[in-house]
Amino acid sequence: MSERPDQGARQGRLAGTKVTFKENHQAGRQCLREVFAEGLGCRFVGQIKNSGNIHAMHDRDSKLDYDAIKARIRELGRELGFAEIGVARAEPGAGVDRLRAWLAAGMHGEMDYMARHLELRAQPQQLQAGTITVIAAALDYLPHDRTADDPGQAAISRYAQGRDYHKVVRSRLQKLADAIGQLAGPFGYRVFSDSAPVMEVEYASQAGLGWRGKHTLLLSKQGSWRFLGEIYCDLPLPPDAPVDEHCGTCRACLDACPTGAIVAPYVVDARRCISYLTIELAGAIPEAFRPLLGNRIYGCDDCQSSCPWNRFARLGDPEFAPRHGLDSATLIELFAWSETQFNDRLAGNPIRRIGHERWLRNIAVALGNGPATDEAIGALQTRSNDPSPLVREHVAWALARLRRES
Repeated sequence: MSERPDQGARQGRLAGTKVTFKENHQAGRQCLREVFAEGLGCRFVGQIKNSGNIHAMHDRDSKLDYDAIKARIRELGRELGFAEIGVARAEPGAGVDRLRAWLAAGMHGEMDYMARHLELRAQPQQLQAGTITVIAAALDYLPHDRTADDPGQAAISRYAQGRDYHKVVRSRLQKLADAIGQLAGPFGYRVFSDSAPVMEVEYASQAGLGWRGKHTLLLSKQGSWRFLGEIYCDLPLPPDAPVDEHCGTCRACLDACPTGAIVAPYVVDARRCISYLTIELAGAIPEAFRPLLGNRIYGCDDCQSSCPWNRFARLGDPEFAPRHGLDSATLIELFAWSETQFNDRLAGNPIRRIGHERWLRNIAVALGNGPATDEAIGALQTRSNDPSPLVREHVAWALARLRRES
């Protein structure tokens, strides 16, 4: 994702090599995490303290019962609130070739980091020396099943209506890793949740947590409203078997995409995706796509909400319950937020990373797609002379559109 110009680099020594990670600017996913190959959200978030036991090594000659340890890890995961825990070999396999082809086609748009750190995805040992196993975890997050059908209401992707998932998932994974250390003794590990170049969907599917849906997200018989996290480690845990795919001939997600971003089953062109346009894209939203955004101001859930398997999804962890009325706020009231209000009210929320300028850009487009009321026109006029050229451009577009309709 785009890097914050005011954010200093964080450094970590991985496998003896100094690698610079920039803090996650706009995260991601649900749609943001993985919808584009392995996730929009894979900018590098600085790991929380003690989120890795980088220098420890597991005793390979240990006589531990790894089947029993894996069973206990599942139990501990459930106690921590995870919906599923699975184990995979640290071998991304054919997923890397698919990612290479996707990058070669230019479908990552301005997300240059996807190509820049490809080899870190392909070789897990470069992120954590000695890694042979990936413990994959899934955490349900669906906050509610309501949709923002009123064109005057702000449509915000459900994953972003509550707390920032990065910290929640990583914190729980760290607790799980601490507990594993009590079972197995010192071992080398590192925890991730959309916080480094990790093939999240690939490992989750290998670990039996689900299968890759045609929208590219992890899908299971309990739906796709789930955050993913991983523990890279050097424990020789027996891997789980993948589950069968159950998409069949269904193409609901392809047909539901407002911009036609799912250009083929299992292929998303990020340059057309509303999640990319409202979150990843730093500059002007292409005019051809603006009317297609409707009232969506941060991300898009259409590919998930249209999936038949999501009829069986469960409400998620209370940590992700909506805050500050983000599940019901109007476009006009959010457009009135000052930069200070934006930063204060969205502290601890993933939306804050896009910054106030993009927030206003997105809402201006949404207002331009709504009814030509005096209130909408008046709200836009208050930003006609905004200091940001980006905001002024989108406000002018929206006003011209509404005035043609009035």
